Amino acid sequence: MLDQFGRSIEYLRISVTDRCNFRCVYCMPESGMAWLPRQQILTYEEITEVVRQLAPLGLRRLRITGGEPTVRPDLPTLIRELRAVPGIEDIALSTNGVKLPQMAQALRDAGLDRVNMSSDSLRPDRIAEIARRNLSFDPIVAATAASDAGLDPIKINVVVIRGANDDEVEDFAALTVVHPWHVRFIELMPVGDLAGTEFERVVPSEEVLARIAARFGTLDPVDGPARGNGPARYLRIAGALGTIGVITPLSHTYCDTCNRVRLTADGRLRTCLYGDHEVNLREPLRAGEPLEPYFARALAEKPREHELLKLRVGGLKALSEVGG
Repeated sequence: MLDQFGRSIEYLRISVTDRCNFRCVYCMPESGMAWLPRQQILTYEEITEVVRQLAPLGLRRLRITGGEPTVRPDLPTLIRELRAVPGIEDIALSTNGVKLPQMAQALRDAGLDRVNMSSDSLRPDRIAEIARRNLSFDPIVAATAASDAGLDPIKINVVVIRGANDDEVEDFAALTVVHPWHVRFIELMPVGDLAGTEFERVVPSEEVLARIAARFGTLDPVDGPARGNGPARYLRIAGALGTIGVITPLSHTYCDTCNRVRLTADGRLRTCLYGDHEVNLREPLRAGEPLEPYFARALAEKPREHELLKLRVGGLKALSEVGG
């Protein structure tokens, strides 16, 4: 499965819902979202059929996303169905972690391999402020529950926002010293209620790494099990059990190595997060048509690079609309 620029596409991010129990300032407006009607959202059986048809073409890796995927009922059923598709080698989950203490073992038993957990603060008051929800959430408890269930590796994603949580960078880095976790710092992107003012609040990843090095000493480059399907660059504090990663959509784009496409909750195949090109798979799927021609057309039109810096985001109002 090669796109028009010769990039091998083997990774599908699957949004199972556009709903979320958070309203993070960089992801969604606090109010005014028009949720998808239930009849437009793909069923678990339909999602599995999409994967079943694409796996023989070279699809190997899946990530379940949302919105917040754990708010959709009986998520382990989908994981179990996807695990049974021949050719699928890796299934991961992106989550805010709120429901991990209750769900981690069931997800692992169903066949989930690993988890990426978003956590933008270690302080309850700040979590509530950034997420605009007060759920009494402890990210350390959630990550520990995932680890205890056998999900590995555990990755913690931190969107760094100047003036909101950037003073916690070193505290997040310290987690990697005592836990075999991989903390990744992500540059703020222009979506949600921060759109239009976000560039003054961006903390470049090189600044993040400089702050960490100032406290912990030289950071050594790492390659290995922490590296998954995505674009993170990894480093390690001397003697640490885990690693530090940076994801740089603004300061250093990584489009030349893009290996992914996204399936939205309502069955649109989106070829770039920050673009407006997509192909409707729901209609041919429900009509019983083969999906390979639609997928081939999508890859033939996948853009060379995103246009995030031009703020041309195809009317994107929230990352929850496309699975982040």
